Amino acid sequence: MEKMCVVGSFNIDIMAALDRFPTTGETVSVKTFDLQIGGGKGANQAVALGKLGADVMMVGKLGDRFYGPEYVEVLKKNGVGCEAVEVVPGAFPGAAFVAVDGNKDNILFIYPGTNAAVDQSFIDKNWESMAKSQYFLLQLEIPLETNEYIVNKLQNSGKVIILDPAPARQLPEELIRGVSFITPNEVELSMLTGMSVTSNEEFRQATEKLVAMGAKTVIAKAGKKGVFIATESEFVHVPGFVVETVDPTAAGDSFNAGFALALSEGMNLVDSARFANAVAALSTTIFGAQGAMPTRKQVDHFIKSQSSFFPA
Repeated sequence: MEKMCVVGSFNIDIMAALDRFPTTGETVSVKTFDLQIGGGKGANQAVALGKLGADVMMVGKLGDRFYGPEYVEVLKKNGVGCEAVEVVPGAFPGAAFVAVDGNKDNILFIYPGTNAAVDQSFIDKNWESMAKSQYFLLQLEIPLETNEYIVNKLQNSGKVIILDPAPARQLPEELIRGVSFITPNEVELSMLTGMSVTSNEEFRQATEKLVAMGAKTVIAKAGKKGVFIATESEFVHVPGFVVETVDPTAAGDSFNAGFALALSEGMNLVDSARFANAVAALSTTIFGAQGAMPTRKQVDHFIKSQSSFFPA
């Protein structure tokens, strides 16, 4: 089994479900409230991999305030290696405030906390253990300079680098060119290319532009539509799975974990995307982020029940 390394963020998730989002100055009642020691795009991907049975390590920083130390135990419980997780005395970890409305749409507010302190010196400190991994999963909730530094260190190493360009922002083309796979959703794809992204044709045009900007392979996440794969030589639509969605939080993180695992097992791009679609779909059927992520057994059972989508 090839080792995986996730470098990224931790957040304590404060979750709320309500009928509709308030307008400016309005107060609305919350139907369901939960505080989860488990969130952040980086840690979400690490936990999703752990629950799928991968050999995965997490690289990042937590504070020792507001449930930070308890988070380490959550990681270990879910099979994530923590040798490169540092707990900073006197500091707050990152925090995410998540609201889900009656249409199953969500809005998020992020406080970076110790995620902002994941710098180049921290990467150097942990590089010996990190370099044992073959697959690297990155996101944008730690400093951009740190991600650029990691990608530069990995150039010409033969490692697989999967960048989730979230939260949405513009990126330097050098970073886009330096990763093996970039996995934007429609909002992120629009931000990266400056193009409207709604229809299938717009997905084609935007992913082709991202490839022209230097991306080796674009895996564009399109929610219920599934994903669009674009390279210099092909454009392929891989449909999603139909499930009863409860909460879409961390579906993208679940997708990236499933995609990385499938690639590591030798699946081709289309089958890897289908497997990742299944992981993401299952993650939306339960309220919350890490607690909603499926195990490998659950994913395999789901795929068998959807044989028309995933032929043997």
